[in-house]
Amino acid sequence: MGDFFGTDGIRGVAGQHPLNQPTIERIGYSLAVELTRRLNRAPQIVIGRDTRESGEWIEAALLRGISAAQTTAQSAGVITTPGVAYLTRALNADAGVVISASHNSYEDNGIKVFSASGRKLDDAAEQAIEQYLKSGALNPPPAADVTIETDTNLKEKYLAFLRDEIGAELKLENLRIAIDCANGASYEIAPKLFSTLGADLVVVNAGPNGRNINLDCGSLHPEKLQQAVIEEKADLGLAFDGDADRLLMVDERGNLVDGDQILFIMADYLASRGGLTGGRVVATVMSNLGLELALAERGIALTRTAVGDKYVLDELLKGGGSLGGEQSGHIIFPEISLAGDGMITAIEVLRAVTERNCALGDLASGYTRYPQVTINVRVSRKPPFDTVPPIREAISAIEKRMNGKGRLLVRYSGTENLARVMIEGQDEAIIRNQAESIAEVIKAQIG
Repeated sequence: MGDFFGTDGIRGVAGQHPLNQPTIERIGYSLAVELTRRLNRAPQIVIGRDTRESGEWIEAALLRGISAAQTTAQSAGVITTPGVAYLTRALNADAGVVISASHNSYEDNGIKVFSASGRKLDDAAEQAIEQYLKSGALNPPPAADVTIETDTNLKEKYLAFLRDEIGAELKLENLRIAIDCANGASYEIAPKLFSTLGADLVVVNAGPNGRNINLDCGSLHPEKLQQAVIEEKADLGLAFDGDADRLLMVDERGNLVDGDQILFIMADYLASRGGLTGGRVVATVMSNLGLELALAERGIALTRTAVGDKYVLDELLKGGGSLGGEQSGHIIFPEISLAGDGMITAIEVLRAVTERNCALGDLASGYTRYPQVTINVRVSRKPPFDTVPPIREAISAIEKRMNGKGRLLVRYSGTENLARVMIEGQDEAIIRNQAESIAEVIKAQIG
């Protein structure tokens, strides 16, 4: 992508380019102008934000730019990223704008745009907006001041969708659930949702102050939730990240249940009901070998993509499927929503737990995580590995020795001059030796 849009919208430190006030006003103006050009009418836009202290002034700046283009936008206030994706679809809006930096710390923020389908804005629209921003071809008229008028009905609409459509027939009266809201966008919605579905709740990290989003809490730091599950004798725990598109879980014994285990539980459950489209799960190259083997035992295929939920969704839509996701807890049920939604994931897993009348730990027990070793090697250049014979031969020799009982992934970092050697296998000492031997060859050749 260009200077503004990365793989997940525009992200950076709030107050610094491109997230400084004048640039944000121009982003709002450019978005409205491009949508008006495409639609031949004024677009309908919905905006939501997480709990960062910069969220409100960024929203105000965007709204000033949008209104300078003779367009208005509805504000949903503090709401999750997938909540905005849902509203964009449900309201038949032309675009949904989320102000969030997801799992980053509070200093950062971001702007992500969804199209009418609830998918990320297409590349062509992003490139057009980039061109406006870079060329200065669009000079917005002076932006008048705006007042953010939050429409509380929008958040209620999303809550009703989760409760009545996704959570239909789900009864949680017999469950004590601990919830960690990461002091983020789910701090109101998640407790409301799960208590309405009947659960007895223990809620932690639901007191945002603008600076504590993701701070030692949520899906990035689930230790406090693990502790709460044990101390409060909860049946399980739910850990969201700052914008609640990810979910990690904690079982009744305080063990972490990651995205791979959630994919395993849901694949097993859906397959048992004939609901696993295509008999496959889509995950990334980072998903553990244990997931692949546990699924294979049940006759379920695992299709791997490059790292990033965007690639998982592309593959699900291209090749068909009803389940995909990442180890980080970003799970997608494309037949329900094209955006990963931590609360939809929680409802779906809770349905498996209640219908099978089984503890979360028992449902996850069919999966055994394989030891994994990753070694980073600093490199001076990044030629394709198979064009350097000693590296190619070292990789091939280890793969032969594994004989299908392990997994080897050698790739370059997208952002740093590093080669990453990742090996999974049954014996940690053996795979560490194997990873080190490949790392030595890489170092000697291109370090």
